[in-house]
Amino acid sequence: MTKNIIKTTFNNYLFLLIIIISSCNFNENKPIMTISKSDFGKLPNGERIHKYKLSNSIISVEVINYGGIITNIRVPDSKGNIKDIALGFNNIEGYISEHPYFGSIIGRYGNRIRNGKFKIDGKEYSLAINNGEHSLHGGIKGFDKVLWSVDKLEGNDFIGLKLNYLSKHMEEGYPGNLDIEVKYILGNNNELKILYNANTDAKTIINLTQHSYFNLSGESSGDILDHEVILNADNFLPIDSGLIPTGEIRNVINTPFDFRNNKKIGQDINLVNKQLDYGIGYDHCWVLNDYGKGVRKVAQAKSNLSGILLEVYSDQPGIQFYTGNFLDGTLTSKEGKTYNKRNGFCFETQHYPDSPNQSNFPNIFLSPDKNFSSETWFKFSN
Repeated sequence: MTKNIIKTTFNNYLFLLIIIISSCNFNENKPIMTISKSDFGKLPNGERIHKYKLSNSIISVEVINYGGIITNIRVPDSKGNIKDIALGFNNIEGYISEHPYFGSIIGRYGNRIRNGKFKIDGKEYSLAINNGEHSLHGGIKGFDKVLWSVDKLEGNDFIGLKLNYLSKHMEEGYPGNLDIEVKYILGNNNELKILYNANTDAKTIINLTQHSYFNLSGESSGDILDHEVILNADNFLPIDSGLIPTGEIRNVINTPFDFRNNKKIGQDINLVNKQLDYGIGYDHCWVLNDYGKGVRKVAQAKSNLSGILLEVYSDQPGIQFYTGNFLDGTLTSKEGKTYNKRNGFCFETQHYPDSPNQSNFPNIFLSPDKNFSSETWFKFSN
């Protein structure tokens, strides 16, 4: 009897020990999710800029409240080495100087509007002209150059930031007081979700996007021509010499713009082609398949050098694929090198350029009785 009691007690302790050990192992494997805040310098007017770091112990994303800019994205490569794959700068001085929208939130209207003019219910509005004869990315002081309020977000399986900004009536020429909320959400599956919400008190136009430049081999590693890209798009938008869509929607078959299957960026980029000449490479909007069906996979890119894969999911109708054609070596990278032509690429999920002036493009008008919402996910793996 005593032996049976001892045996039963021993078995119970053993079972409890197994449970404890299993629980410990599970907790060791579960990503540790943290948010930290640090100083990132100050603006010329003395306002302090803060940097927020989201980390799930595998990848990390760093964001500043100036422009809602993503300054760093650190991801392990196929050998376990950490790579910063986002082009940008080590200090605020780089971001307040002229730069090509590295990592920024873009608005009120991302991309170009012909001659900076559009009409709402017959009334014409004029925007700031900042790109040749046209308006680009919200004007002279778009959302990339304003201070956003920031709140931390924490849940059982995610961390994040909620950014808010009120764009006042006629700011940069846009009508309506537009209240914007952008959330950066990092989960434990190495997916950065970008969630947009906005409402207005007067009819306006809206087209928000995120303008990170990626180099999946590392931000200071050179060009991205060896990256393999897939775009889930059967058509693209041809442009004129001012990079404004002509209104035509053209099939990608038998053109350099066919990325329906894995293709290196450099494979066709230097072909003799009027559209490539206009963009000095790829700087076009692709018409994404299955628009209206919610969030779906729209694009991916992979560096064979690092093994890092970026997959993009979105509910948007278009993606501006830009290959850093205007990087000219005048900007210093985070490692003290220079950002030269085609050292980074952008996947800007958005509505089509110049949509306010193109009646056959999807609707970009927002009324006070409607709410604007959209989401894009960047998923990283190796």
